[in-house]
Amino acid sequence: MPNHCQVKKMKKDESTIQEIVPQERIENKIFLIKGLNVILDRHIAELYGVKPIALRQQVKRNKDRFPEDFMLKLTKEEAEILVSQNVIPSKRSLGGYLPYAFTEQGVAMLSSVLNSKRAIYVNIQIMRTFAKLRRILSTHEDLKRKIEEMEKKYDRQFKVVFELINKLLAPPKQPEKKIGFRVD
Repeated sequence: MPNHCQVKKMKKDESTIQEIVPQERIENKIFLIKGLNVILDRHIAELYGVKPIALRQQVKRNKDRFPEDFMLKLTKEEAEILVSQNVIPSKRSLGGYLPYAFTEQGVAMLSSVLNSKRAIYVNIQIMRTFAKLRRILSTHEDLKRKIEEMEKKYDRQFKVVFELINKLLAPPKQPEKKIGFRVD
């Protein structure tokens, strides 16, 4: 069990993490690309307080730590989409490089490559944000499933009611008029 001093230090570390990078700031930097929640190298570099080129160099030096499911390099088309959505201000801001996008596991691996105190604190906050996003998405999936189940049940129970409502809403049928002369 932690003693009083350790608890005090843990609380101080928590407040330091929150001060360095609020979770809301990270939430705005996580995107869905190729079906994965990712954060771009330029945004991670910004959060870490390093230049994007320095981050990319460290990643290249430690390529074995970043398999495809940890990091992907965006295509030209994907980068253009991000520019058009104002995720990236302009192609020029990429510095002639296509950005890397890191999954949650890739971000965790970055902490072993960039070993500064700030990187550690930022990584903790990024990991918490990814976990929060997972919880939110699972809640939405559960809600979606429940609504679909209710709709199926609702449709079966009220089929007669829907048919009656549709009949009432339909314009009244006009009696057929015969064209021509009537002979008695």
